[in-house]
Amino acid sequence: MIKTYSQRLLPPYYGQVQIAESERARAVTADGQTWEIQFIHLGNGGPSHLKNSAPDINHRYRRAVTVSASEIREKKIEALLDEGQSVDERILELTDFLTDISLPFPAADHFEYWLLDDKDQSPLALIFSCRDSEQTSAYPSRPEWTALPSAVMPIELTEDEKSYSSAPVNYRLERAVAERAGFNPKAKWFTRRLNEDQSFPPLMLREDWQDEETADLCQRYLHRQAPRLLMLHGLHQDLRRQLEINARAYALEVERFYPLYPEIVDKTLMDTIRVEARLRGVTEDQPALHKRRDGIHYL
Repeated sequence: MIKTYSQRLLPPYYGQVQIAESERARAVTADGQTWEIQFIHLGNGGPSHLKNSAPDINHRYRRAVTVSASEIREKKIEALLDEGQSVDERILELTDFLTDISLPFPAADHFEYWLLDDKDQSPLALIFSCRDSEQTSAYPSRPEWTALPSAVMPIELTEDEKSYSSAPVNYRLERAVAERAGFNPKAKWFTRRLNEDQSFPPLMLREDWQDEETADLCQRYLHRQAPRLLMLHGLHQDLRRQLEINARAYALEVERFYPLYPEIVDKTLMDTIRVEARLRGVTEDQPALHKRRDGIHYL
């Protein structure tokens, strides 16, 4: 049996990864366009241990092959292998399954590890998330939030910032979050389905900053993250609508991640953005960052 689910790529938040998992292998994608097939290496518990434990804790994964969605649909898996090689049945099982799926998969990482505000111990920024309570002990107790680095997500500096050779927005916001967490930062695991009375930042980062400079840094960071934040499940429509507006400036990223958006509020706007992306795709080279493995091998 193959089970499907999605979970956030953390830390730092990169997006929502989609996983189709059998007992022997799994297929992983960060954009719905390129799938990585990974074979399971059993831990010390052996095969019987597989059925009773959280896979991400007790198993490690070895990349077997990378395949595009179009190659899966056209059943061109054999073309990826060296001449004379046969296709492993684990690959065939998963690629056959992927020919008839609907993305995105349901979100499953309901256990969340939050950095806490030093003043009132409320959730400040999301650090980790996972699917099962048994997995929480496998994560490092690291009360530290990290921003998506400028090398992956560059944020335009103002003219004043350029004149002063200011550090990237990403880094300065990261330091501001660390300062708000205090000298002795603390973090806590929450189960979102059981803690609905808790106040959680919908974009995984508090936006109520006292000083205008940090508030501006936070908004610029979240604005730039809009194409990735649209992959989140459970956003209110007004917030999703604003993210769609913010994402318009990053058409190529919207086109890349669009298959993983669980909901569209303004379809006309999104169609316009995607047409722009396709027109630009004819004349512009694909950004080198789009060819990265996107951290999926860290899962």
